Amino acid sequence: MNSIRNIAIIAHVDHGKTTLVDKIMYHCQLFRDNESTGELILDNNDLERERGITIVSKNVSVNYKGTKINIIDTPGHADFGGEVERVLNMADGVLLLVDAFEGPMPQTRFVLQKAISLGLKPCVVINKVDKENCTPEEVHEKVFDLMFELGAEEWQLDFPTVYGSAKNNWMSDDWKNQTENIEPLLDMVLEHIPAPKVSEGTPQLLITSLDYSSFTGRIAIGRLQRGELKENQQISLVKRDGKVIKSRVKELHTFDGLGRVKVESVKAGDICALVGLDGFDIGDTVADFENPEALQTIAIDEPTMSMLFTINDSPFFGKEGKFVTSRHIRC
Repeated sequence: MNSIRNIAIIAHVDHGKTTLVDKIMYHCQLFRDNESTGELILDNNDLERERGITIVSKNVSVNYKGTKINIIDTPGHADFGGEVERVLNMADGVLLLVDAFEGPMPQTRFVLQKAISLGLKPCVVINKVDKENCTPEEVHEKVFDLMFELGAEEWQLDFPTVYGSAKNNWMSDDWKNQTENIEPLLDMVLEHIPAPKVSEGTPQLLITSLDYSSFTGRIAIGRLQRGELKENQQISLVKRDGKVIKSRVKELHTFDGLGRVKVESVKAGDICALVGLDGFDIGDTVADFENPEALQTIAIDEPTMSMLFTINDSPFFGKEGKFVTSRHIRC
């Protein structure tokens, strides 16, 4: 399974994650020369367009030098920490984007801590080196200090770094040496991000994300950790509480470019979407029909805000009549 790389792009809000994904897709020729796609292609819902930030993680797949690279664009704000924590379980490494002027920010610490705790290999991208008064070398040192402070292991501290400007479509090993494209970044991914670790055995897939189709209903998304899944295969769905539900995979899809393509089977290491499962939730395990084995479920951070909706038990509940407002009060 050396022909697959699964990476997540993490960063503080507005440090250039989605712009970088745009340039990767253009470089890998996902679009026709005359096709008008605009900018921030993955931020495709109305709220993301309005606020200019990524809220929901997106999956996209590109092919580079014979290797399939599954890219996960993640939110950068702590309010969406549960989303980040879930999707990082599908990755084998992360691209950490840091602004060459601002340096590591509070949300950089937050998302990086999640990646380090999961044992993912970090690759650092110092972005926006074309800004005035930027300090790429000092930012690199700050990133190292932050990783050390977060308890990164020695192999994680030995991270590769590229510099560049995603907006201007170039990356380089030296920020003073501007190149013509982002190939140095993609080469870094192939060299330093490990291929998925595949173990022999029956199928195991942890559901880490959801999608919805008006034609097929809810769709389960996750990375196949072990074995092989086939279309119309009978499986066991192991719930978070240990309950086992028998079900069947009606359709299998893998990610291809911006969309998904229907396939007959998926082998371990790839990220896929399962259509036709009944009663599944995030954190459930898709396992073998006869001998189901559950994967460790996902522990999600508590929400940053909670709300309680109750019935109206105020003294004026059910009272009828005119309301007294400031216009009715005379001095």
